Amino acid sequence: MPMLLGFAIGTLLTAGVTTALVLRHMARVRAADARVRRAKRLAELGSMTRGLAHEIKNPLSTIGLNVQLLTEAIEDLSVDDEDRKPLVRRLGSLGREAERLRGILTDFLEYAGELHLELHAADLNSTIDELVDFFMPQAQQQGVQIRSDLASGTLEAWIDPPHIKQAVMNLMLNAVQGMSRQPEGVARELILRTSRGVDEHKRPVVVLHVIDTGPGIAPDAVERIFDPYFTTKSGGSGLGLPTTRRIIDAHFGKIEVHTEEGRGTDFVITLPVEDGGVTHQGASGGG
Repeated sequence: MPMLLGFAIGTLLTAGVTTALVLRHMARVRAADARVRRAKRLAELGSMTRGLAHEIKNPLSTIGLNVQLLTEAIEDLSVDDEDRKPLVRRLGSLGREAERLRGILTDFLEYAGELHLELHAADLNSTIDELVDFFMPQAQQQGVQIRSDLASGTLEAWIDPPHIKQAVMNLMLNAVQGMSRQPEGVARELILRTSRGVDEHKRPVVVLHVIDTGPGIAPDAVERIFDPYFTTKSGGSGLGLPTTRRIIDAHFGKIEVHTEEGRGTDFVITLPVEDGGVTHQGASGGG
């Protein structure tokens, strides 16, 4: 009898563990399917909007060229400077606006272009080290001290290093620009920190923090910072952070922000250590 009871308990325990594993696998499959559907919708939308942007950009180039030709023709006319200057000034304003619109469209086309990722196992620490070395002079020029606090040893992740550099660079540029506007004497520090962890499914992940001691982000802006064209900076394109999130999403990772006004901001990027059974090699995403 005790043997039968033990067998029954063992069977129940085995069944429970098997059920948990099956449910976990199903959750992973559903999450992967949702990402694929979202990527497909974004690719379709990106294709339409890229076509529209190209159609607008071409006539803008023609307008800019004709403004330049008209300006040169007016300057060659035998008229008084007082009559010429207002026309040249207006044409100059028109040319600058046309160029500004071309710049906006160029930024958009870059944002909406397809992402062709070459995902493979790579050392995230080495990627961040290279980025810090490259960015150091620009940070120092703005009076910002930059340092890395990296996990020991090799920190392998399933990434496309050039795209990860682009995503993190956007965060670093935002941080330095924000801190450069702070009063003299206020600490200006940018920290890149890596660590190991596990996600909600107990799968191994790597975590990257991009921390600054800047002015922080206002509560009413936090929810919108990843929206295309939303910006709190004068002259900003509003596409840096959306591009970063898009790249992280394409890595099947996630990005979160923790901020406090007057205390700084911490962007937290979580990336998978391995493909987890999902085909990533050559993954692409439309925007």
